[in-house]
Amino acid sequence: MISISGGDNPHKIVILNPKGGCGKTTLATNLASSFALRGARPTLIDCDPHGFSMGWLEKRTEDRPSIYGIRGYASDPGIAASPRLEVPKDSSIVIVDLPAAIPHETLHAYTYLADSLLIPIQPSEIDVYTATRFIAELLLDVRVDRNERRLAIVANRVRSRTKSYQMLVRFLSSLKIPMIAALRDSQVFMHAAAQGIGISELPAHKIRNDIPQINAVVSWLDKRRAAIHHMQQRQAMIEQVAYGYAESRGFQGGDPAKDWIEAEREVDSRLGESASVN
Repeated sequence: MISISGGDNPHKIVILNPKGGCGKTTLATNLASSFALRGARPTLIDCDPHGFSMGWLEKRTEDRPSIYGIRGYASDPGIAASPRLEVPKDSSIVIVDLPAAIPHETLHAYTYLADSLLIPIQPSEIDVYTATRFIAELLLDVRVDRNERRLAIVANRVRSRTKSYQMLVRFLSSLKIPMIAALRDSQVFMHAAAQGIGISELPAHKIRNDIPQINAVVSWLDKRRAAIHHMQQRQAMIEQVAYGYAESRGFQGGDPAKDWIEAEREVDSRLGESASVN
């Protein structure tokens, strides 16, 4: 079992795709850069033995906004990576960059602990074919529930007028999985990576055509975090109300299952009234 502990109740974002070269590290590093600029002190966990994310961090100069880095792979190939990862206490965002080749049990473990799942896909026939099998594995074998809305697609190296891009859009529409951004096939990503920065840290005139898409991913993640906070708040309120029912009876008799159902109704009514007022 893999665990990520510590941090300031961090939002755990896992970036995954079994195909190499699809842009996982590009997405991971640019998200880390964007959150760092906002003062979120993100932690970037590199689980790929190639260490591309760690290499990017090593290029980053000390005057840049802080990003913590953790190696999620063993430095010695003969030693298993630690299943317990501890993030700094002041980190509120955790971004996990998974490798292409990943055992099923490890994939399941990281998927289970993730608050948000991002799959970068390039618009090509082989990428779409690989993604089809992978998403089927997530939905059927790993049991990712689409209704949880924690899975999204980021198209990468896109040329919007090509047939391959239109094929990708049709494919995602059929799966009813949102494509939240489309990163252009742009040299700005390479220029930024070579300096250990994200495109958000480049001059505004160089990124005006690209930064809206990175911002779209960040916006989706912000909404995910707000939804998670709402669910946690609702759960805590339900537990408190159900406990109150049992306490009012002196913890004698009653049906805990019925208490829970009634507590859910009462809490949802309260939250509904609060939302209508706001």
